[in-house]
Amino acid sequence: QVQLVESGGGLVQTGGSLRLACAASGSIFRVNAMGWYRQAPGKQRELVARITSYGTTNYADSVKGRFSISRDNAKATVYLEMNSLKPEDTAVYYCNADIVRPATGAMNYWGKGTLVTVSS
Repeated sequence: QVQLVESGGGLVQTGGSLRLACAASGSIFRVNAMGWYRQAPGKQRELVARITSYGTTNYADSVKGRFSISRDNAKATVYLEMNSLKPEDTAVYYCNADIVRPATGAMNYWGKGTLVTVSS
């Protein structure tokens, strides 16, 4: 079994900051790309940021310059530093990872999500 467990969500005022973390655990051979997606009420889930195992990153245009993704490969953990938060950043944030397991090979996994609410 593989689990992705997110933490760090909460309520923050406009202009504030939050840091999300997501740790992968279980029977893992290797963690490839990791990322964050978000889904606001009534909207489709969208990519926020993604990072490869080599550290190459990509961001949604809406968060460039405000959010920063990083990872600790030794801890199989990905982080999302969110600054200058806006009400439109309010959403459930989901962790996503491509994980190679000894028995099953490469599969894509999702966390259960953590709620970020930005008040105006």
